[in-house]
Amino acid sequence: MTALPLPFRDGLAPLRIRLPHGDHPDTTVEYLGSEYPDDAWASAMTRGEVVDERGRPYTCDTRYRAGAFVYFYRVPAAEVPVPFELDVLYEDDAIVVVDKPHFLATIPRGRHVTETATVRLRRRYDDPEITPAHRLDRATAGVLLFTRASRYRRAYQDLFSTGSLTKEYEAVAGYDATLDFPRTVRSRIVKEHGVMTAHEEPGEANSETRVEIIERVGDAARYRLFPRTGKTHQLRLHLSSLGIPIHGDPYYPTFTSVAPDDFSTPLQLLARRLSFTDPLTGNPRTFRSRRKLRLI
Repeated sequence: MTALPLPFRDGLAPLRIRLPHGDHPDTTVEYLGSEYPDDAWASAMTRGEVVDERGRPYTCDTRYRAGAFVYFYRVPAAEVPVPFELDVLYEDDAIVVVDKPHFLATIPRGRHVTETATVRLRRRYDDPEITPAHRLDRATAGVLLFTRASRYRRAYQDLFSTGSLTKEYEAVAGYDATLDFPRTVRSRIVKEHGVMTAHEEPGEANSETRVEIIERVGDAARYRLFPRTGKTHQLRLHLSSLGIPIHGDPYYPTFTSVAPDDFSTPLQLLARRLSFTDPLTGNPRTFRSRRKLRLI
């Protein structure tokens, strides 16, 4: 990891902005105060918590320098705590494998910053280098692999980018007696920037999922899913397109807004198993989630 001019604090990296060209006040603190009035810039500078790209502290007298970087800390907005534990399945010097609960995002982004698996692990181990090798949707629970240092990151991330592993998911969804299993679903999935949901459209398929049925109970069934690709919301879309949407899905087939503090209806989708040949040791690895889905 490239050293930052300010260290991580409480599991979070400092923020960075670049001072723009054009009209500007005489001092950096004047500009920051006008653009970000909710931050106490003078106090932060007194504490040495506002620095440039070389780690040199800004003071209230520092002249404005167009193009310079400003690194600083910002207290994250209050978030609704996710009331479920992040369980560690395995750890060694290179990786940490966790069993992520539903409703916990993988990485800090948007309104989910502190309530993320990444920040929880960095705080637990007091280690800012911990980084996910892949991602799970906030709504999806299960096996999630993190690397512990930048020198290991590429080797494990390549397992996912090249498909050199087996990802097995489990889902509880509707049951349709007219559908035969096992079956393979292929479609073209498109996700537009800024749009919450993805959609399928005509054209060459860019996603593929093998679907097997495990058991049926009434109008529901438990399915085993093997995605060959990793498009956004792929498993949710593929089961919905078969007319058997995953239970608890607020996105497909119809988007429904859910309150941030409503944890009553988790998506019944679980990353059950991750299997691969370890790129560092050459040994086979298999990690399984201990979580249970509700088959009602």
